[in-house]
Amino acid sequence: MAEKISQDASSSTEAAPAPVKRIWYHTTLFNAFVIGAVGFIAPGLWNAMNALGAGGAQAPYLVNAANALVFGILGFMCIFGAPIANRIGLRWTLFLGAVGYPIYSAGLYLNNRYGNVWLVLVGAVTCGFSAGLFWASEGAVALGYPEPGKRGRYLNIWLWFRTGGPLVGGAIVLALNHDASAKKKGKVGYSTYLIFIALQSIAAPIALLLSPPEKVQRSDGSKVIIRAEPTFKAELKALWKTSTRKDILLLLPIFWAAYFNQYSGNFQTYYFGVRARALIGFTSNFGTLLSSQLMSTLLDYKGISVKKRIVWGFWYAVVLHIVAWVYGWVIQEKYTANPPAYDWEDKGFVEGYFVLVLWDFARQGMQNWLYYLVSTKTDNISELTRFSGILRGQESFGQAVSFGLNTREWVGGRVPLAVNTILLGLAAFPTWLVVRDHIPIEEQNAAENATTRPADLESDIEKTAETSVVVLPSETEKLAAGQAVGGRGAAI
Repeated sequence: MAEKISQDASSSTEAAPAPVKRIWYHTTLFNAFVIGAVGFIAPGLWNAMNALGAGGAQAPYLVNAANALVFGILGFMCIFGAPIANRIGLRWTLFLGAVGYPIYSAGLYLNNRYGNVWLVLVGAVTCGFSAGLFWASEGAVALGYPEPGKRGRYLNIWLWFRTGGPLVGGAIVLALNHDASAKKKGKVGYSTYLIFIALQSIAAPIALLLSPPEKVQRSDGSKVIIRAEPTFKAELKALWKTSTRKDILLLLPIFWAAYFNQYSGNFQTYYFGVRARALIGFTSNFGTLLSSQLMSTLLDYKGISVKKRIVWGFWYAVVLHIVAWVYGWVIQEKYTANPPAYDWEDKGFVEGYFVLVLWDFARQGMQNWLYYLVSTKTDNISELTRFSGILRGQESFGQAVSFGLNTREWVGGRVPLAVNTILLGLAAFPTWLVVRDHIPIEEQNAAENATTRPADLESDIEKTAETSVVVLPSETEKLAAGQAVGGRGAAI
């Protein structure tokens, strides 16, 4: 037996290919910076404009209508983006995912300066299609390109880039709108949009620097594995099967509730001057980053099981939302009775500022928790892409409805606030049912390994290093017949 093992090891060593010199622009780190840079410039700066409230406009209604259109289209594109990406490739999906953002910003510029309306709506359509494709490709790259042992590190790089966009964008807005003339309510200067248009226009060329999956060179020598369905119809069937799972259906209310609060933009335009809104848009990102870091620290804590982290994270998110929404209702009722128009120098600025900070803080914590929960449902990246697409798509549908709800002025914002509060309350119980019955994939695998005979075990690491491929739909029949599939670097 020992002799046989020795012979197998020897033959395996002889069959191993010679080390390949790594090219810097095919490394996982370089590709992480590509996806991060596109996220920084395109959606990151879009978020910076949105953080101003109403995209920097004086009245929120046109921009809210445009954003409703953006997120309505985005919802469909997120869900169907994975099948599209598998057909045309991740590089071109990311490229198309970046081209729509500067058109939307151009629409805001023309509206701000000349009162033009039509380009805002055209830009909303292009941005909706682009954003959906961006999220589809971004998720696949962020989760599928890194080495398994370094995935957390690269996801952290991605997070810092995504947060950096709104931070830099907010700093630009604040620098251009901080003088005494911006104390009163109004709109930001049109030069703000020109800078954003210029920066967002370089996102698409940067996207073309992304390496195709078959050319990515990991530090451990393993290959990126993407198992595409053989046809687009098969992709849709797999998507439907995932969408109709009981646990996914139970999570739909919380998917909708996660980003439903778009009244925050109206709240800013109603009660704060231009430069106060610019300061809020810049500084609130630090609270968002802190919230993300705190929840991530809890969810990565190795001292407790994955299931306990999910349960504790759920109750932590519940407490955050109770605090944020009780405080928000109290301050809103105060402002309804006596509407202010705060500058950052005014005494009451801080209490209103913390309404927005707490809303964002609670929302970011819950989103981190939701993505973690979904990621523990499978270790299959293709299925995980469908999970994240459904999550982001349903969030987008909720945002579309919320922006539509906020296209008119409600007395004291009571209708959008009430709808959001009720939705969060209704979502809590079905979400808890999913959490209660959920068995993380890590624990499932551990249980299976414990019941498998040691002699039958094969190292997953060795198996991946020796047989990792990108399976072409056209090669499926060959693979089933036991033939070699296009070499170790086959294309998607």
